Amino acid sequence: MRATMPIFEYRCAECGRVTEFLEKADAGGRHACEACGSARTEKIFSTFSAQPARPSGCADGSCPAAGAACPGGQCPLS
Repeated sequence: MRATMPIFEYRCAECGRVTEFLEKADAGGRHACEACGSARTEKIFSTFSAQPARPSGCADGSCPAAGAACPGGQCPLS
């Protein structure tokens, strides 16, 4: 399994700018604001997007081998 690193958003207490940072979930999370340089940033709750796992053999959205179908018939991701 491949490890992923989530993106977290931080809001600056000085200027209000929201900036994204790529970091491990258990990181300390201290960042300076990219706009004003303030160290007073706080992690905020952000929305996320998830994609369903692709059925085996349908990695690029097409089904395996010409004429074949993904499990359950036509590939739902094509």
